[in-house]
Amino acid sequence: MLSSATVWSYLAFMNRIRLLKWPLPCLHLVLCLSAFSLLSCDIPIEEEEESYRIVVKVVDGDTINLEDPENPKPERVRLIGIDAPETRRSPGKEVHPFGKASTAYLKELLVDGKVRLEYDITRKDRFGRTLAYVYLPDGTFVNAKMIEEGYATIMTIQPNSKHADLFYELQQQAREARKGIWSFDTFVE
Repeated sequence: MLSSATVWSYLAFMNRIRLLKWPLPCLHLVLCLSAFSLLSCDIPIEEEEESYRIVVKVVDGDTINLEDPENPKPERVRLIGIDAPETRRSPGKEVHPFGKASTAYLKELLVDGKVRLEYDITRKDRFGRTLAYVYLPDGTFVNAKMIEEGYATIMTIQPNSKHADLFYELQQQAREARKGIWSFDTFVE
């Protein structure tokens, strides 16, 4: 690492031999090099503590409500990249017999009630829900686990596709093993 004394000695030397015609640009260059040497040394950088949120409700197999410290109303979070079977009838969608099992499994996964969110490119959907990948404190990737165990299928909506390849692989494995929803003949080709 270059010390400030070394930098000033170098500048004085360059000035004496008349090679330093532009002192400010050269000083800038030397300071940049010094900063680079600082960045490349092994100074421990304190990592930001991961922020966990409290789950207040599991709405269904792909949607949860989280405590919102800035708002008395909970924040609704839609898990990115997955689609769980429906638990209630809505326009164009029928209740699926596996919907309650999917919701129950997500409740089981979130039993400790703390999650960490990871975002992709788009943070809100057209309904105002937060779009996120959800992780447990032990590192379990909830979105992936729902697909891996057959409690949800993949649903990639661009531009949020950071984990689409992983989700596809996990769905293929669940399908081949006829796990969860894939045990229903209507879902297996």
